[in-house]
Amino acid sequence: MKLLYNFFIWLTEKFGLPIAGLFSGKLKKFTSGRKGLFQQIASTEVSKHQVIWFHAASLGEYEQGLPIMEAVKQHYPNYKLLVTFFSPSGYEVKKNNSIADFVFYLPLDTPKNAQKFIEAIQPEIAFFIKYEIWPNYLNFLQQKKIPALLISGLFREQQIYFKGYGRFLFKALQSFQHLFVQNEASLKVLQQHEIKNASVSGDTRFDRVQLQLEKDNRLPIIEQFTQKKLTVVFGSTWPEGENFISAYINSAENEAKYIIAPHQIKAEKIDALQQKIQKKCIRYSEIEEQDLSAYDVLIIDNVGLLSKIYSYASIAYVGGALGNTGLHNILEPAVFGMPIMIGNHFEKFPEAKTLQKLGGLTAISDSAEFKKELDKLIENETYRTQKGSICRNFIVENTGATKKVMNYLSEEKLL
Repeated sequence: MKLLYNFFIWLTEKFGLPIAGLFSGKLKKFTSGRKGLFQQIASTEVSKHQVIWFHAASLGEYEQGLPIMEAVKQHYPNYKLLVTFFSPSGYEVKKNNSIADFVFYLPLDTPKNAQKFIEAIQPEIAFFIKYEIWPNYLNFLQQKKIPALLISGLFREQQIYFKGYGRFLFKALQSFQHLFVQNEASLKVLQQHEIKNASVSGDTRFDRVQLQLEKDNRLPIIEQFTQKKLTVVFGSTWPEGENFISAYINSAENEAKYIIAPHQIKAEKIDALQQKIQKKCIRYSEIEEQDLSAYDVLIIDNVGLLSKIYSYASIAYVGGALGNTGLHNILEPAVFGMPIMIGNHFEKFPEAKTLQKLGGLTAISDSAEFKKELDKLIENETYRTQKGSICRNFIVENTGATKKVMNYLSEEKLL
C-alpha cells in the first residue's frame, strides 16, 4: 500500500497534474503555484524564525483553524505563523490577506517533498485541520520529533484508515501526538481501533462564527437594499437550488427582500441566474447610483461579504446539499439566530444533522417542500423566532474548542 501510494503521488505530480492543467484553470494554478516553491521559501528566510505550521486543504479549513491561529499568535507572539494550502481556492484568497506571516502551497506528499519542505521551514509544531492527513509529512515529523496535532477531526468507521487495505494510512493517524475531534462518535471510532491519544474538543468553527458577533457587520449598501424589511438570504447557492429560489421569488406575493449569493460568481452563471428572475433584480456590481430600495432581489457577484450579509437576514437558505457538491457553512447564519433551510443530502455534516434534530434547521428535497417551508417561515413570526433561537443556542452551547486546544498546548509545554 505504501509503495502504491507513493508511486501514485509521484505519477500525479510528474504527469497527471501538468496534463490536467491543460484543460483546467484551477489545476493549472495547482501546478504552477508550486513551481519555485523552495526558492520562495528560502528567499523569505523562514528558517531564521521559530515557526508554527498550520496546514489547511482550502479556505473552509483555514477558517476552521483561524480561531486557534489567532489564539496562538496572541499567546506565543515570539513565533511566526506559517500556513500552507493544498488547494488554489484557499491559497489565492489568503496569500496576501492572512493572519499568517508566511503563506505557501504544500508540495504533494512524496517522501522527498516531505523531507525537503519540513527541513526548509523547521517548524516547532504542526497543526493539520480536519481531514488533512498526509502520511509522508506525518512520518517525517515523527522522525524529527516535531509534534503534530489534528484539529477538528471527523472520523467514521467507513473511512479508508479503518479498512484492511488502509493500514498504511492508519499508521499516519498514529503519528499524531494528539487528535482533537469534533464529537463523541469520532472519538469512539478511534478508541475502537486502539488510538488513545484523542479527545473531544468540539468544532473550532463554532468559535470562529461566534467571533463574528464581535466584529462590525454593518454594510450600508445592504441596509439601503433591505430597508429593514424581512430579508431572506440564499447563501452559497448552486444551480439546482437556484431553480427553486427563482421559481419561489417569481411567484411570491409577500414584500420580503431577497439576497442571493451564488457559490460560483462567473459572469455566465450570474447571467443565467438573473435571467430566471422576473422581479426587479440587480447585481452588487451594478449598484452605483441606483435606488436600491426599488429592487426586490440583490445578487452578490463578489466574494467576502456573505458572513456579514447574514446579519441582515431573518431566514437563511444554505446551498450545496441539494446536489453532491457538499453542504456549505450553516454556522455562519446560525450565529445570528435565524432558521435555516438546506437540501436533503447532508449525511456527512454532523452539525446539520444535530441542528435538524433540535428543530432549528429544515431539509427540503423538492420545490414544493421549499415553497411550503419558506412560506411558513415568512408568514409565521412565532415559528420563525423559535427556530432562530434554537440555532443561536446551538452555537453558544458548542463553543470552546479553541480553549481546549490551547490548554493542551500549555499543559504539555509544546511551545
